[in-house]
Amino acid sequence: MLFQKLNIIDPILRALKNQGYTGSTPIQEQSIPAILEGNDFEGCAQTGTGKTAAFAVPILQLIYNSQIVQKESSNIKALVLAPTRELAMQIGESFTSYGKYTRLKNTVIFGGVSQKSQTDALKSGVDILIATPGRLLDLMQQKYINLQHIKFFVLDEADRMLDMGLGHDVKRIIVKLPKDRQTMVFSATMPQKISKLIDSILIKPVKVEVTPVSSTIDTIRQAVYFVEKRNKRSLLIHLLRDKSFESVLVFSRTKHGANKITGDLVKAGIKAQAIHGNKSQNARQLALSNFKEKKIRVLVATDIAARGIDVEKISHVINFDLPDVPETYVHRIGRTGRAGSKGIALSFCDAEERQYLMDIEKIISKSIPVIAEHPYTVNSSSVAIGTSGVVKNKDIRKKTSGGKNSKNSYFRKNKKIIAEFK
Repeated sequence: MLFQKLNIIDPILRALKNQGYTGSTPIQEQSIPAILEGNDFEGCAQTGTGKTAAFAVPILQLIYNSQIVQKESSNIKALVLAPTRELAMQIGESFTSYGKYTRLKNTVIFGGVSQKSQTDALKSGVDILIATPGRLLDLMQQKYINLQHIKFFVLDEADRMLDMGLGHDVKRIIVKLPKDRQTMVFSATMPQKISKLIDSILIKPVKVEVTPVSSTIDTIRQAVYFVEKRNKRSLLIHLLRDKSFESVLVFSRTKHGANKITGDLVKAGIKAQAIHGNKSQNARQLALSNFKEKKIRVLVATDIAARGIDVEKISHVINFDLPDVPETYVHRIGRTGRAGSKGIALSFCDAEERQYLMDIEKIISKSIPVIAEHPYTVNSSSVAIGTSGVVKNKDIRKKTSGGKNSKNSYFRKNKKIIAEFK
């Protein structure tokens, strides 16, 4: 649906047009009218579905219209809570882009950096505040922030917020908000603990579920490599020799693993950087900026750090480690294949991760194709099991460690499937 048909005001329509947006996504189409009508809102939508605009656009419009009528002061009128600094910054950029012609001010606050620039922005007046819970509570205690004028409250990535152990902080913030407010909760999944929180803070909400987490985007081609743990780095380097892997997001289960993978890639002459919670804010911003600007080809990330990464045209997502939570797999691969473009998601699976693969295939209700021939296939005595059944031993042949013959065999045996993934 065209944005013009959603009763969006001209200043925001002009800004959306500047960003190249004309048609709305399903979550935007269903949420914008409901929020503009003043309803509390519960949205279940996975990453890459356009949910930031789904709440940013109507909030900007409602505040803009109220200021024209009532000439309100520059008290904070909207609060958006995000679990990570990267996501908070991404949301802030979206509010800035969509609100370009509204003259509404927004600022982003998060920990890990000096608070001075953030408190200076707050002192100058802010209409919309995007924050991570810890820094928000800190600045509230220091009396820099007063939430008594909040009219719109958004809890974004609610499931990740609770997974990170931020539930207590979120509840401390909510009790400081005015009872007379409009509340919106967005989450990729709706487990019971999220449902309980939603029931406690929403009043007769409009509920929308778009692209449920059990489904994966049709434009994403998926495949899995069975490989011994010790050969994963060699396989990764082998794949990245292919220049069609233009912009690659690699997922590691641990921070230490992300650093190790990055170091091995750099030693192999592949430009890569890591992004995770132990990195300084400046280092994380630099790595993300370099990835966006194509200065590096590979970004190695942990799941928490990856929240908020919104980079266009990521050609490949590679699960170096399979996640132990199947829903996380869907979030990860959703980083590619955005906005209708094609994407490729590849996963490495060692013997200890076979159950994870079965859980993933169960939740997405499909079998992930196996690339059985490659230079680092597992020993023929191993058996790969997925929901599709057993991959027969004869299809899992022992190879040398990437020698000439094995490489030729890899490309010969997999010519068709490789072509499909380019």
